[in-house]
Amino acid sequence: MILLRSILFQILFYAVTVVYGIVLLPLLVAPRRWLWRGVLLWIRSTLLVLRVTTGIRTEITGRAHIPRGPLLVAAKHQSAWETLALLLLFDDPTFILKRELTWIPIFGWYLARAGMIPVDRGARAQALKTMGERAAAELAKGRQILIFPEGTRRPPGAPPQYKFGVAHLYASLGVPCLPIAHNAGLFWPRRRALRPGTIRAEILPAIPPGLPKGVFAARLEREIEAASTRLLAEGRAELGETGGPADLSPFSSPVEKS
Repeated sequence: MILLRSILFQILFYAVTVVYGIVLLPLLVAPRRWLWRGVLLWIRSTLLVLRVTTGIRTEITGRAHIPRGPLLVAAKHQSAWETLALLLLFDDPTFILKRELTWIPIFGWYLARAGMIPVDRGARAQALKTMGERAAAELAKGRQILIFPEGTRRPPGAPPQYKFGVAHLYASLGVPCLPIAHNAGLFWPRRRALRPGTIRAEILPAIPPGLPKGVFAARLEREIEAASTRLLAEGRAELGETGGPADLSPFSSPVEKS
């Protein structure tokens, strides 16, 4: 039953995405704010389909910790869920994402028009410089910069592998950094059957600007990992002895390819 519900979600996800992709095409030449309203409708529709078909619900705490205005957001990356749901929390967010996502037909057009920040991971030093320049430009518009400090998805409970990029941005941008922990990978794992339950996310108190890079990096990792470990324990307790999820490798979606 879990496998069938997961397949149904994948089918409906693609159907909803195709419909929105066609309907929103005229907004590619409209002001970005107009396009963004359409994107938010697509995200809400996708999360509604997720809840109805798979029984996955969402519980987010700590919203009062979100400062207004320009902000750097650093979130745990375990699944496709956070690439969607976190965008609903902020006024004008933009993701730092790998450049290859912008090459996906139509999907990539929307990423570019929405002002997302692509990064060439192979360029290293140049990538950091370009990322910092683009982030500063978007931040000057009052936007919120979202980044996954580990750069790519990590399985729930895997040893953390935080990269230098988030500390570089923190030091160069001079704005607060908002840590976010969650346990989404337990319920929406990569290329596996989705399991019913409650994805819990916790928005932690913002880290003020001005800390030395090393101090900031250690604090960010410590706070996100401590909260994530606690949320993973809660999620595993909720799942109980359900067994491992079935493989759904052929059904990966564009939002999962990060």
